Amino acid sequence: MDSILVTGNGPLNGQIPIAGAKNACLTLMPATLLSEEPLTLTNAPRLSDIITMTALLRSLGAEVSSLQDGQVLAMSSHDLTSHTADYEIVRKMRASNLVLGPLLARFGEAVVSLPGGCAIGARPMDLHVEGLEALGAEIELKDGYLHAKAPGGLKGAVHEMRFASVGATENIVMAATLAKGTTVLKNAAREPEIVDLVGCLRKMGAQISGEGNSTIEIQGVDRLHGATHQVVTDRIELGTYMLAPAMCGGEVELLGGRMSLVESFAAKLDAAGVSVTETKKGLKVSRKNGRVSAVDVVTEPFPGFPTDLQAQMMALMCTAEGTSVLEERIFENRFMHAPELVRMGANIEVHGGTATVTGVDQLKGAPVMATDLRASVSLILAGLAAEGETTVSRVYHLDRGYEHVVRKLEGVGAKIERIKGQ
Repeated sequence: MDSILVTGNGPLNGQIPIAGAKNACLTLMPATLLSEEPLTLTNAPRLSDIITMTALLRSLGAEVSSLQDGQVLAMSSHDLTSHTADYEIVRKMRASNLVLGPLLARFGEAVVSLPGGCAIGARPMDLHVEGLEALGAEIELKDGYLHAKAPGGLKGAVHEMRFASVGATENIVMAATLAKGTTVLKNAAREPEIVDLVGCLRKMGAQISGEGNSTIEIQGVDRLHGATHQVVTDRIELGTYMLAPAMCGGEVELLGGRMSLVESFAAKLDAAGVSVTETKKGLKVSRKNGRVSAVDVVTEPFPGFPTDLQAQMMALMCTAEGTSVLEERIFENRFMHAPELVRMGANIEVHGGTATVTGVDQLKGAPVMATDLRASVSLILAGLAAEGETTVSRVYHLDRGYEHVVRKLEGVGAKIERIKGQ
């Protein structure tokens, strides 16, 4: 099993290109199931999760071609052979459940295994099921699979979600594009990935308004057509690399970055003493002066502080001046990186969904183990700022969400290498 060796090497300077958003691309890919005409995605990230979704779509009979070194995905669902998303594929990745709404909308039936993914909480399917049932679906759980039917087709409805779930919003919006009549989805998630999905669906002929707000209205149409769509910039990769110069010093420009994607995160960095400025090419990040200051963080749905940047922010707070409190309100079990940071000399106390971090002068390199996708990159960031060598094991998590980590960090002066497992 591969590991990553990081050696603290001082300030970082240069440019890092930011890829297309993993979470957006994983949502856009199932949209091909809504039409028999081709859907082409550009600016696709080259990640193992994209490979998993490709395998899932192909298992349904869709055609998926990876072009231009994986940055273009050409897809067609003109001749599907199955409406069943098998456990062996779905268990690998949470986003696999996003085939449920499109299959149900276009074909009136779907059988989808309950999903897997990172071990950061249960993340049940109840919000997806409630929304689709509001549109007239009949859904039954049998032997670990959701068996969904809509014999007379889906019908528009007014539905208010109990929680602004991103995945449930995406599934319901996709399903509603082909429902009869108008659907009004209240307490919808507002993430940029949803705005990006709606932009793509609109190119395919969907009639949708309100994306980016808490109420989305979808007027169902008879059919959707093909389209070409560019995947939005990955705001989580952007935020992650914004933290590299914040932790190590220096100045790094994140190519393709936009402030609108990370406003709440950038505001916290500003309060901590980190400068974030927009450039013609993206965002430029550097410390304002010396050691950063502790700031408190509460994770919230967009436009609040992203849960997917909590682990990385904790790594920054480990060497901040003062004491910070990080409260996780989105997922349980999302402080599993804390004990690994403690191995590096961090002072962290975890009580339920709250972590208290008292900054230390210097982290020390140590062998650590990644527990999930975002935890893995937080340990790499900590290693960049630590004294000595840090070996991060179980980095297969990393491949799910970050392309070419070693190459990108080497490009700004980091001392980092991937060690192949035996």
